[in-house]
Amino acid sequence: MSSLPSLRLKANADRRLRAGHLWVYSNEIDVAATPLHGLKAGDQAVLEAAGGKPLGIVAMSPNNLICARLLSRDVKHVLDKSLLVHRLNVALSLRERLFDKPCYRLVYGDSDLLPGLVVDRFFDILVVQLASATMEAHKDDVLAALIQVCKPSGILFKNDSAARDAEGLERYVDTAFGVVPEWVALEENGVKFEAPVIEGQKTGWFYDHRMNRARLAPYVKGKRVLDLFSYIGGWGVQAAAFGASEVFCVDASAFALDGVERNATLNGFAEKVTCVEGDVFAALRELKSAEERFDVVIADPPAFIKRKKDIKNGEAAYRRLNETAMRLLNKDGILVSASCSMHLEEDNLQNILLTSARHLDRNIQLLERGAQGPDHPVHPAIAETRYIKSLTVRLLPNS
Repeated sequence: MSSLPSLRLKANADRRLRAGHLWVYSNEIDVAATPLHGLKAGDQAVLEAAGGKPLGIVAMSPNNLICARLLSRDVKHVLDKSLLVHRLNVALSLRERLFDKPCYRLVYGDSDLLPGLVVDRFFDILVVQLASATMEAHKDDVLAALIQVCKPSGILFKNDSAARDAEGLERYVDTAFGVVPEWVALEENGVKFEAPVIEGQKTGWFYDHRMNRARLAPYVKGKRVLDLFSYIGGWGVQAAAFGASEVFCVDASAFALDGVERNATLNGFAEKVTCVEGDVFAALRELKSAEERFDVVIADPPAFIKRKKDIKNGEAAYRRLNETAMRLLNKDGILVSASCSMHLEEDNLQNILLTSARHLDRNIQLLERGAQGPDHPVHPAIAETRYIKSLTVRLLPNS
């Protein structure tokens, strides 16, 4: 620890950290005492209160607004293989308590006290995202710790996210250990899947909606289901497995729809599932003009609001999507409306659904609220760790 540089806070700037937060902002630093330009991205430092009392070890990103993230409140514990093994074992104990199969998000960044690290597990394959310069600098330790704790047959570094740009890191995808096939097996809610971890979106799969997809079961049995922005069939194929009579999966990506067909076939439901390739909004117009109707529509789009300045346009896009989806519902229909936009508040999504229903002269009942699963634990002090919303509503005639 003695070899680490210091990072001194301004007077009273430690209040938020003492209350539980993990982030340090650049305007909270006493730059006269500890200039930020004296540190580089990826460094570790001892965070100090204004009076010099050590507060813990931080990972540095000195060129960003969030210039440091707390790694440990004990200055004896720097980020190394030993700390990584400890944190991984703590994270693993939660997931093993929750799930009977080793298919889950093993590490969720700040919430698991490993800022800049995400690990998704697919049985004996691990897909790892390093989003910070500090984690990138310690990738050999990350690798060694994961091998020790999980004993995987393959580890993929899927380091192609935009988050790396802000840290000045190159993007790359690399098999770091063992063998990683292009498609890997997983199981969710008793349904088998294969995910394209190398070529697919993010880590290849979205475990965050697991609990919300499980909630589909009572709504879809014997029903006609439309899955919008289907990707490789997380919602749609599970709807078929839960007893839907017919499922339409809509996505702009032919590659994703190949995954839908692959996963439908894997579970023996190929005859139930129809793929529609194209822009989702265009497909909705075509389905409407063809007078198609559905009992259940699932709308789980990509993030329409990536930054705060996108809120107005993004909320308009959610309104357009959900209102158009409602037009395709039968008289007593179910809409599952989801959002992964951290900047869209749940109450705003609820109001969008109410406004859309009233515009169509329909009555609406809110049946269920869903959030991200417990393998994506929310850090109570960090609102940004809570991003998934899922509202299940019932649309009725206005009579």
